[in-house]
Amino acid sequence: MSRMTKEHILNALAKGMRFDGRKPEDFREITVEYGVTKSAEGSARVKIGDTEIIAGVKMGVETPYPDTQDKGNLMVNAELLPLSSPDFEPGPPGMEAIELARVVDRGIRESGAIDVKALCITEGEKVWSVMIDICTINSDGNLIDASALAAIAALKDAKFPKYEDEKIDYMEKTDKALPLKKEPVTVTVFKIDSQFIVDPTDEEEKNADARLTAAIIKDGTICAMQKGGDTPLNVDEIDKMLSLAQEKAKEIRSKL
Repeated sequence: MSRMTKEHILNALAKGMRFDGRKPEDFREITVEYGVTKSAEGSARVKIGDTEIIAGVKMGVETPYPDTQDKGNLMVNAELLPLSSPDFEPGPPGMEAIELARVVDRGIRESGAIDVKALCITEGEKVWSVMIDICTINSDGNLIDASALAAIAALKDAKFPKYEDEKIDYMEKTDKALPLKKEPVTVTVFKIDSQFIVDPTDEEEKNADARLTAAIIKDGTICAMQKGGDTPLNVDEIDKMLSLAQEKAKEIRSKL
């Protein structure tokens, strides 16, 4: 992006405004829609402004990992579809998609969102595996927060398929929901020069110098963090960014 574009963004932020009329700490409109596809055990569509994400949950019975014999498995995959942005290309997941999946996974895993012990069928032999697929439908900035919110919404929507005689009938869902204990909300704060903003548009995000993502549970506890961008952050900046993230998490949580 040109230096001129960044200067225009900074000039607006210096006046407490952004190109779309929002204040630096304002999110765009957020909508959450549950049960958007019948082929998944759980699904959700999240829109934050013009950014749109669909997340789906599939469940299967597998052997547990060697170091977690009495716990279920969790896997998150993210696909940045070329139809959602000219910046995305077909093919194997790139670094951006891999990081997106890992940040979403870490927020769910480190918060203890799912009672993974309740997913154990036979210790050391069979456990339920929970697989979350994230797909971008339209990309206009802030994919991390939108994807994390869609993933949690899809988990809330999920119901176990019928499992009988060691066979899964994916055509029949039960009334049994996933054992969710917590609902982490992810908020990313971006630094542009000396200014801090949340929920950037694509143009703002491309001009950001650094970002800090935090997964936060209902009581305000920060369960996971991820720093991005080339510019380092000092302790005071991190404190300000995390305080803003905790405040915005309360607002976003109400959308669930």
